[in-house]
Amino acid sequence: MSGMPDTTARSYAEYERMSSGNHALLVQLGKRIRTRRRQKRWTQTDMGVALDMNRGHISDIELGKREVGLITLQVIARGLNTTMENLLKGL
Repeated sequence: MSGMPDTTARSYAEYERMSSGNHALLVQLGKRIRTRRRQKRWTQTDMGVALDMNRGHISDIELGKREVGLITLQVIARGLNTTMENLLKGL
């Protein structure tokens, strides 16, 4: 299937279930990002323009539908005048 002979279809299904959808940590992080964005009185479009990001990508992050890479999280944190540590603390 993937060139990895010891990987079963069941393993893929379990991974997909754990890594997609609205994982609780992603939802909590998204809410924190949304709160910070609203404190700046930015729409998602405003944030997208300021950070050179797609509005749909921001929406997916805020809804917990998309995992956030470290570089993207750093860009978001700086744009929202906070740190990655503050966004992630206590998750």
